[in-house]
Amino acid sequence: MIHEFTKENINAIGEVLGAKPKPLGDDVFRLEVLNEEEGYKLALEIHLGLAVEGERMNMVSVYSGTTFLQLHNCTAFIASDILKQVTFFGKTGGITSGLIVENSAGCSMYSNVSDSVLTGDFTRLPEDMMMCGVALSLTDSIDLDDFTFDDENIS
Repeated sequence: MIHEFTKENINAIGEVLGAKPKPLGDDVFRLEVLNEEEGYKLALEIHLGLAVEGERMNMVSVYSGTTFLQLHNCTAFIASDILKQVTFFGKTGGITSGLIVENSAGCSMYSNVSDSVLTGDFTRLPEDMMMCGVALSLTDSIDLDDFTFDDENIS
C-alpha cells in the first residue's frame, strides 16, 4: 500500500513493524522495533515536513547498534503486511534511493539507483546488484509526478 505522509498513516507503518509510534514534538515520530528472538533492535524516526532553505521535505532516520542511516527527500512509502517491511523512498530525475525497515529489526539501504536497474531484467544484473533491483522494483510502478508535499499532509 502506497502512502503520502500524514500523522494518521504513521500508524500503518507501526502496524507493519509491530511498533507503536511515539510523537516527539509536532511532526516527528519514533518507532522502536525489537526482535527479541535474535536480540536485534532499531529505532526509526520519521520527520514530516522539515523546513530546509524554504523547502519542505520528509526525512527518515534509523538508529541501530553501530549504524545510523538517513534518507532525505523521502517522497512516499510502501507498507507491506505480506513482506512485513516498510520501504521508504525518494525519486529524483531517474534515480531512486530507498530505505527498507523490517519488522524483524533488519534494515537495508540502496542509494542513487538508476531507473534502468529497476525496470530491466534483474536476472541480467551483476549478482551484487540483483537484490537492489528486486528490493526497489516495487517503487518503479509508482507515479510520483503528481505528488506534492503541502501543509495539508501534516495537519
